[in-house]
Amino acid sequence: MKTPKQLERHFKGVANHRRLQILFLIHTSEGVSLDGIAEHLDCNLKTIAEHTRRLVYAGLVDKKYRGREVAHSLSPYGHRMIQLIKTFSHS
Repeated sequence: MKTPKQLERHFKGVANHRRLQILFLIHTSEGVSLDGIAEHLDCNLKTIAEHTRRLVYAGLVDKKYRGREVAHSLSPYGHRMIQLIKTFSHS
């Protein structure tokens, strides 16, 4: 069982509309790069980098380095968060 502090970290990770957009984009486009996220969301690269960093810190997104590029994918907790958000969206 997770502690309240650990749960807080996960929930704070998605406590922003841009981070929710990024999470859903990574869900549909596994392995997307930072440039790809910024282009798809039509947003500043530095802004996307900071939001993505926070998602990684929250344990919702994993990074895999491919040379100079970084591929982003959902962690197991990221997949669970997507399911939770979809449940809230439909109620």
